[in-house]
Amino acid sequence: MSETSGRDAPSRPVYLLTGSDRPKIELALERLREHFPPEATEIASALDTPAEAAVALCNAGSLFGDARLVVVEHLDGRRDNDNRLKGGWKAADVEAVSAYLASPAPGTVLALVGEEVKKTTALWKACAKAGDVLEYAVEKKAVQKWIADRFARQGVRAEPEACAALVHLVGEDLHALALEVDKLATWAAGEPVGEREVELLVAPAADTPIFTLTDAWAAGDAARALEASETIFERETKPRRDTAARLAGALGGHLGKMRALKRATAEGVRAREAATKLKMHPFYAEKVSRQADGFSPEQLRDASARLAELDGALKGRSRLAPDLEVQRALIDLTRRPSARPGSRGG
Repeated sequence: MSETSGRDAPSRPVYLLTGSDRPKIELALERLREHFPPEATEIASALDTPAEAAVALCNAGSLFGDARLVVVEHLDGRRDNDNRLKGGWKAADVEAVSAYLASPAPGTVLALVGEEVKKTTALWKACAKAGDVLEYAVEKKAVQKWIADRFARQGVRAEPEACAALVHLVGEDLHALALEVDKLATWAAGEPVGEREVELLVAPAADTPIFTLTDAWAAGDAARALEASETIFERETKPRRDTAARLAGALGGHLGKMRALKRATAEGVRAREAATKLKMHPFYAEKVSRQADGFSPEQLRDASARLAELDGALKGRSRLAPDLEVQRALIDLTRRPSARPGSRGG
């Protein structure tokens, strides 16, 4: 594997760019495009452009000189709602590109962009033989360091807790993380960024508003819990009945995590050590563990009983609207001795 140095003109007929570090891939593409006039650059997606069409673009030549760049993105598809890559090129497409690379068009550069193209694939091997493979990947365990380094390049020191909070709120999509880091760095204007600034300024990803709800529960704040639940009900596109079931399940899942972490703490196991077994992010595990400290085992059992009542109500044991049943349960969970007022949420 090799990489173009600096801003030297591209000299290979094909460049395969792959990996999880989308910001670096975009920078590499930007540097490639600097060497070609816009009129001699074609951008396509493997989602709707078969390899034969991409090859035709490469062989078409340019009216603006010999140099030509053809970029094809989404080689291995695009992520769906379940975070799975769907679409992209198949075996026949790879064969077509491999055949083209055996005798590529002079002066044409083909840039292929994927997310998880593996070294063992025929596409990787064909590109490595005819050109260059540029892999920009960040291991999951290194994401927080990647965030801290990006802050540092903009002259801002980010506390470890701030980096962990950013991952917790945004997820591990480096492109989304880069946007938030840039926004926070601009706001900070050289001042350090801590966990509190991240919580105040970063909008949670689509699935995370539930944490606002569990924060309020842990803090014993009924008004904030009701406000958070209503916000979730209003933002959802699904019927309120379906959203009520989702919230009830999320509350039950959160309670299960609190009970598990409380047991782990009682056995002398630190939250970060228990996080792997519980399939939780270490930062999230520490937050939930601190929440659990605000509850006694008896209070957690009471909360479990109340959520069981809610489950029964949502399954037909109540004539009240499902969203109202959820909000009644939230009032009970925050007003009953199930939380210590003033405890910090996660």
